Amino acid sequence: MARVRYGARTEAEIAAARTASGRLPDIWSTGVVAVWESDPDTVAAVLPPPLKPAGRPLVRVSISKVELPGYPLGAGSVAVAAEHAGVAGWYPLVMPMTHERALTGGREVFGEPKKLGDVTVERDGLVVRAALARHGIAFVEVRGAVSETLPVPEPTRKTDFYFKFLPAVDGSGFDADPVLVHCVRNEKVRKLERVTGDVVLRESMYDPVADLGVRTLVEITLGERTTDQQGRVVERVDGQALLPYLHQRYDDPLQILDGPPVGSV
Repeated sequence: MARVRYGARTEAEIAAARTASGRLPDIWSTGVVAVWESDPDTVAAVLPPPLKPAGRPLVRVSISKVELPGYPLGAGSVAVAAEHAGVAGWYPLVMPMTHERALTGGREVFGEPKKLGDVTVERDGLVVRAALARHGIAFVEVRGAVSETLPVPEPTRKTDFYFKFLPAVDGSGFDADPVLVHCVRNEKVRKLERVTGDVVLRESMYDPVADLGVRTLVEITLGERTTDQQGRVVERVDGQALLPYLHQRYDDPLQILDGPPVGSV
């Protein structure tokens, strides 16, 4: 009988897949990172417990083209600075990806808030433009010009916070207690340039990052980076406390009825 591809894999095939994934070479990306300071109350309002606001109300957008062999990927993230149990990191609100393959592992393994979207990274001479778009709306755009070459930084370790969960079958709450994941990334940079420009946030009922307005632009850089990552579950969290933030993970058209947090810009 011909092989049935939806049939069970052999133990040898499963082991071979694990071995192959463990020896992946460095995969480099070219991307724009913009960091700005927003309204403290607004940043605090998007953090589910037990995450706490960081010392500065920072927002970070990363927009990259990843050079996967034969399968180039656009990848983005909009995140706010946060802390948990003495660990400083970032809490991503939305992570647009250009391919379905990039969604499944991150969402199902780590709990990343990945969604299909359009990712643009363009450079023409010194002029740079990068954008994240979904549903036809470029809800984040970074634009400017390269102004100087920066020293290549030492390798760094960064932490992202994710909530991994499954909504309940009956539509009420969760199937089991959600877990909080610390995802640690080791990042290496081989080229880094400063960009002088600005960040444009556009209204979208599906991706309402426009609430996180730019009060003070901290920096914009263009760089070539590679990272690896490893996640671990640090604790189970109260599902009732997380439930009011569930809409962050999904496209909810009723978000258009949401008012901005009190004190937001």
